[in-house]
Amino acid sequence: MTHGRTAEQEQFAASVHGLLSAADVPGAARRWAAGDHAPGLALWRKLAGLGVTALAVPQRHGGLGAGFSGVVAACEELGHHAVPGPVAESVAAVPELITALAGEQALAGEQPCAQWLAGLAAGDLLATLALPPWLPYAADAGPAGLILLAGPDAVWLAAPGARHRSVDPARSLSEVFGGEMLARGPAATAAAGRALQAGALACAAQLLGAGRALLEASVTHARQRTQFGRPVGSFQAVKHQLADVAIALEFARPLLDAAAVAADGSAGTHGTDTHNTGTATRDVSAAKVACTGAAQRAARAALQVHGAIGYTQEHDLHLWLTKVRALAGTWGSQSEHRARVMAAVAGGGLAWS
Repeated sequence: MTHGRTAEQEQFAASVHGLLSAADVPGAARRWAAGDHAPGLALWRKLAGLGVTALAVPQRHGGLGAGFSGVVAACEELGHHAVPGPVAESVAAVPELITALAGEQALAGEQPCAQWLAGLAAGDLLATLALPPWLPYAADAGPAGLILLAGPDAVWLAAPGARHRSVDPARSLSEVFGGEMLARGPAATAAAGRALQAGALACAAQLLGAGRALLEASVTHARQRTQFGRPVGSFQAVKHQLADVAIALEFARPLLDAAAVAADGSAGTHGTDTHNTGTATRDVSAAKVACTGAAQRAARAALQVHGAIGYTQEHDLHLWLTKVRALAGTWGSQSEHRARVMAAVAGGGLAWS
């Protein structure tokens, strides 16, 4: 069974696409990579004005409470335009983590939770986190105003340590060290599991969007570039490659949307649904595998269609190629997610841990 998006979600995604199309996102990404976060943060404030940063925040804290289906629709467009910053972390995982902890009354006081969620919803706060072993480093800790670390049974406020290079120049990775403990025990473990699920789902949506952008760039280039007096897009070998990419992306989309619906069901967003609750973990892993594979296929085809120019940092294609390569291994590798799907098919119980 597949689940399509509502008309409202499609309209919202179109609004995000329109905003980002009118902005110089590639320029902001290049400045971000150079250490100048101002243009990128200005872009995040525009997205906040549209409601993107409020999607996963409950309404009682100034958010929209739109659930995972809304988050996925937005994150696909953020990936489609290669928006810099900790997208999966700030838009999905951290709001889910804090909300889950507050729901279990695990935080020491409601005030910090309310302030963080309100700041995230308004776009005044950018957040990131580390969740080892699945997510050993925090992405873009430099411009983040809130850094969290979730271990096996505890959650801490964290500070950044040594910084590591990413294959994506517009992305930094930092070791983090726990400071003040926010929560511990089963409630913290369950909240970290919800955050992992949210982050993997948002990352899958980014990859699907990036794959779409690479396919669009490849089709445009294939129509414009000529060889032997003909557009290269007229050659059968090129047509077949791009058709394979289009099919992979179209097959990944229903898995992504179904995973979002299942995750909403497991969180109670759409009421009590035992099927969704029991399959959410499996469905999120399946979506991550499918979206990663489709994006990687799109990247390979884009390089082959563009030729040597696609390798150069001066060409904008480089922004999406490196984004796909970086996101493909984060929030769980292909082998890890395939193993989870296999375990679920074999009848094993699964939990995010």
